[in-house]
Amino acid sequence: MRFMFIVKATPDSEAGRFPADSEKMFQAMAAYHEELARAGALLDASGLQPSGKGWRVQYEGGKRTIVDGPFAETKELIAGYTLIQARTRDEAIEWSRRFPNPVGEGIRCHIEVRQLYELEDFEGLVQEQTAERFRDIGMR
Repeated sequence: MRFMFIVKATPDSEAGRFPADSEKMFQAMAAYHEELARAGALLDASGLQPSGKGWRVQYEGGKRTIVDGPFAETKELIAGYTLIQARTRDEAIEWSRRFPNPVGEGIRCHIEVRQLYELEDFEGLVQEQTAERFRDIGMR
């Protein structure tokens, strides 16, 4: 089972500002991710640049339109993520409880945790040859 820990953006992260005690936060994040790696649970992790450096693709009918950031609704944006492999949902919950506060200890914030789909979740929805195409490119 794979899970993504989604770090929500804040006005500070969207402005490219880091917490006042950034070094302490980065040390905590490094220690946490090292622990995940030692346990064989870490698949990937990264911070994201502010939305002002990004864009969205809007689909309407058959048309695709590129819309440059920044995007107004900070609470809807993502500032970073950690992707883990866990044997159970409970194991993923335990890892999420230990996730360091990404905006600094004592400051209110939250991360969102979502389970990823696996190819098996689509059995009966896609033909086996389609699933095999995904497996061939490394998707699970």
